[in-house]
Amino acid sequence: MTLYIDPPTWPGHGRLWSHLVSDVSFEELHAFAAAIGCPPRAFERDHYDVPEAHYADAVRAGAREVGSKELVRRLTAAGLRRPKGRPAPAGRPPGL
Repeated sequence: MTLYIDPPTWPGHGRLWSHLVSDVSFEELHAFAAAIGCPPRAFERDHYDVPEAHYADAVRAGAREVGSKELVRRLTAAGLRRPKGRPAPAGRPPGL
């Protein structure tokens, strides 16, 4: 199991956020996110938004810390990237 998280540098709703992704499957991502207490509503297309206050929890649970560009590179290489405005790749389940 390999999950990745970028630093909490993304502002929104008065806080800073990280992105949590898998380079294996959405099933793996959903299971890990549930295990660390991320609500399903935190899932957005191909990642979970994780507030800064829970960043350390994700790392302690096994998420590997990477920079944002590396996170996107790994997500894209795995075929799991779903940019806004594009449909999910053929043959991929929608995630949630």
